[in-house]
Amino acid sequence: MKLTICGAAGTVTGSCHLLELDSGYRVLLDCGLYQGREEDFVSFNEEWIFDPDSIDCLVLSHAHIDHSGRIPKLVKDGFSGDIICTDATRDLCAIMLMDSAYIQEQDAKYEAKKGSGGPIEPLYSVEDAENAIEQFVGISYERWYQISNEVSVLFRDAGHILGSATVTLKIKRNESEFLLGFTGDVGRPDRPILRDPIPMPDVDFLICESTYGGEKHDQLPDDEKRFLSIIRETCVDRKGKLLIPAFSVGRTQEIVYMLDRLETAGKLPKVPVFVDSPLAVNATDIFIAHPECYDRELREYMREDPNPFGFGHLHYVRSVEKSKSINFLNGPAIIISASGMMSGGRIRHHIFNHIEEESATLLIVGFCAPGTLGAVIRTKPESIKLFGQERRIKARIEIMDSFSGHADQDELLEFLKHMNRDRLKRILLVHGERDRQIPLKAALEATGFKSVILPELGESFTI
Repeated sequence: MKLTICGAAGTVTGSCHLLELDSGYRVLLDCGLYQGREEDFVSFNEEWIFDPDSIDCLVLSHAHIDHSGRIPKLVKDGFSGDIICTDATRDLCAIMLMDSAYIQEQDAKYEAKKGSGGPIEPLYSVEDAENAIEQFVGISYERWYQISNEVSVLFRDAGHILGSATVTLKIKRNESEFLLGFTGDVGRPDRPILRDPIPMPDVDFLICESTYGGEKHDQLPDDEKRFLSIIRETCVDRKGKLLIPAFSVGRTQEIVYMLDRLETAGKLPKVPVFVDSPLAVNATDIFIAHPECYDRELREYMREDPNPFGFGHLHYVRSVEKSKSINFLNGPAIIISASGMMSGGRIRHHIFNHIEEESATLLIVGFCAPGTLGAVIRTKPESIKLFGQERRIKARIEIMDSFSGHADQDELLEFLKHMNRDRLKRILLVHGERDRQIPLKAALEATGFKSVILPELGESFTI
């Protein structure tokens, strides 16, 4: 067998890995969009290391666009096999890929209008996304599902976002079985809404994420206390607006649930809260439809409050007109809007309108890839350029990485600690910057793991 790293090598985006069996059967693990602006990756989304038509099956760990976002292009370019994932991932992809396709089309129109080179084709269209969605096959956690005569797959809850899964492939080899593991993105224990990550079976070969290698997150109790403090300082003391850039899927629902709990406890100030993202609104509906993914704490909370994603002064915003009107609202407000990295979406307009207000606060609650506006703002510069204009940063910039949906180094080591070191012959670290992978590699080796490798894009390994 041969495994080729087709994305997320030394970076945290564009997850994609190709497994070729001795028989010629080909399984693709994830098919993510590269998100960022590094020159080295300009052509990543347009080109393939493999022939899409040659792929027999795609196994998808979860719905985030950096793991699923090139699926419509894969189908457009010839892939016709099944896309295997959990039921919740299938439902989330149905809205997320359509949204991504719409953005591709709008970006292409904008570039064509701006330039003089004639029509510009989007990476893929809404029609391509619709065609791709027809190929999705949703399966349950904790059930071996046979992909082919040689391969079966097992999903276990990764605790990262709704429907996220670790992937274990059981491959028949003569009279024996070979187990290949792929962590996808591993979540954190004791986080709101979702169950804790469930350890994977022992495997012979592991592809492992490394997003927060060498780092340690704040813990949840401080999380909620500090969050409430920022709300009060901004909205009550300074009567300003709190802007929260957040991923539409996962992060937005976690923030809304935390606000709901504060409201139920009588701690949340009576200021309007806006979720200004059509995708986030649709995603929240899907969260409500999949209680099988909830942890025990949320199920018990729902006995007191049957709607954990809604309260009296929370407003979900779909229309452009309503979104624009928020910027002219007098008085304090909390505005949660996408995108989380501030690379696009309505949050950019809210930042443009409020970043020069001393009463405002911009709260960053997640990772921002290098090259994105969010990565720039995290450094707290004196000014930023947005929509062609220079805007001085007078608002407070607050950062809470404790909201992260990714395990930190200690949590990842805890997730992997049960693995049989004698059986596990090799670990490939993916989905992480090099400065995060190096300390994680050292930590894994210090706990007895052998042959921990930092692969390059396009590098192949014989298994």
